[in-house]
Amino acid sequence: MISVENLNKYYGDFHALKGVSFEIKSGEIVGILGPNGAGKSTTLRILTCYLSPTSGNAIIDGKSILNNEREVKKVIGYLPESAPLYDDMSVFDYLVYMAEIQELERSRLSERLKYVVEACSLKDVISKSIGELSKGYKQRVGIAGAIIHDPKILILDEPTNGLDPNQIVEIRELIKELGKEKTVLISTHILSEVEATCSRAIIINQGNVIADADPKHLTLNNSKENKISSRIKLSVKTNDDNNKIIEKLKKIENVYDVKAEDNRELKDITIYSNDEEPREKIYSFIKSTDWIIYEMFRERENLEEVFHTLTKGDK
Repeated sequence: MISVENLNKYYGDFHALKGVSFEIKSGEIVGILGPNGAGKSTTLRILTCYLSPTSGNAIIDGKSILNNEREVKKVIGYLPESAPLYDDMSVFDYLVYMAEIQELERSRLSERLKYVVEACSLKDVISKSIGELSKGYKQRVGIAGAIIHDPKILILDEPTNGLDPNQIVEIRELIKELGKEKTVLISTHILSEVEATCSRAIIINQGNVIADADPKHLTLNNSKENKISSRIKLSVKTNDDNNKIIEKLKKIENVYDVKAEDNRELKDITIYSNDEEPREKIYSFIKSTDWIIYEMFRERENLEEVFHTLTKGDK
C-alpha cells in the first residue's frame, strides 16, 4: 500500500530526512513517533505530495509520488496538524466544500455525507458553524473532511494535539474504527497515542528511522542503532552474597551487567545481555551451581523506555 524508498530532504544545508525507508501494508494503523523536529511532518508532507523530496521516492497504492501527484492525492485523506477549517462555515457546508475539492462524484455525495456524519458523530452539530464547536468536534470535522472522498489511506498529523483527556479518548476510538476500513498513518510525539491506537510504531530521530515494530513488543533489540537486547529477571535461593552472584553471572557470555538485591530468603537478580535470547545460557549456568531457581522471565522495556533511550542523543 505504501512503500517509502530512501527519502532524503534538504532545507538549504539542513538534512531533514536521511534515507528514510519503510513499508506499510493495507489495513495497518501505523504511528510515526519521534521528538519535535525529528522529520515526522516532513515525511507526511512528502507522502501526501505537498512537498517534494530532494531524492528518493514513495509508492502509494502502486503509484509514484514523483509523477502521479493527482492520482496519489485521490487515494489519500490528509489532516495536517493545523486543520484547514473555516469558522464561518457550517459543518455541512464545509463537508460539501471538501467533497468538491476532492472531486467526489455528485452521485455519491449524499451517501458519503451520511457516512462521515455518522462515523464521526457529527449529527448534533451538522448545522452549526465550525467556530462554535469545541476542539474535539473541530478535529472530528477535520477527519470527516479528510475521508469524505472515501480514500484508501488516512494520514493524520498530531491528531490529538491540544485536546482534553476525554476528547483524546474519543478521537482515538474514532481512529481505531476508521482503521477497520482504511490504512491509517499517524504522526505523533505522544507515546500513549501510539500504544493506544497503533498496531505498529516507526520511530524517527534526526531524520533517520531508528526502530520499527509492534509497540507492544518494541524493545531496544528492534532498533537499528542500539546493541542492548535483553533484560532477564531471576529469583533464586543461594547462600552467595550479592557481590558473589554478580561476579559469577558476569562470566556468562555476552552478559554486560548484573544487579542483585535481597528479597527475604531469595535473591532478586536482573541480568543485562547483548544476546537476543540469553535464557538458555543463564539456565545452563545455574544448573551447574547449588542455586535453586524460583522464577526466570524476560522483562520487556516499555515504549517510554525505548523511546527515551533511542532519542536521548537528539538534544
